[in-house]
Amino acid sequence: MNGIQEVASSILVSSTTESPLMSKLVSAAGYLLMVGSLVGLLASRSLFSPAPPAIIVQAGAAALMIWARLTFGRRSFHATADPTAGGLVTTGPYRYIRHPIYTSACLFGWAGAIAHFSWPAMGLALLLLAGAIIRVITEERLLVERYPEYRQYAAKTKRVIPGIF
Repeated sequence: MNGIQEVASSILVSSTTESPLMSKLVSAAGYLLMVGSLVGLLASRSLFSPAPPAIIVQAGAAALMIWARLTFGRRSFHATADPTAGGLVTTGPYRYIRHPIYTSACLFGWAGAIAHFSWPAMGLALLLLAGAIIRVITEERLLVERYPEYRQYAAKTKRVIPGIF
């Protein structure tokens, strides 16, 4: 996964450092990739599965998303990366991973794609992952600017997989 991250990061470095508007456009593109991929998996009947392993993973992903949203509180969600006021959230699932909502979306989509293995489903799952990586990188640049303590938090907390990435 580090290879994907490095490629995405190098593409984003030039585009997001030039202007806040460009950062928002790149972030919106990542969001659209994520949403479009999930809609594509749903439309192709590759998102939900009757297989118990997929159901377990997707239930866990849904629980993680709910936990993250409850921990995040009343702050709004933005289609573009836009750190909200109110301080850096480092409790709940954010204690273990920096991006639990993106993690849950990827887990949910990948569980469905693997359960309904096909090349189109795997392609959509890869687009979902690419969109999430774009969002993570773009959002983290903005978080560092808004919250100086984010660097220290990032040094001890992995992005999406505790202890690994």
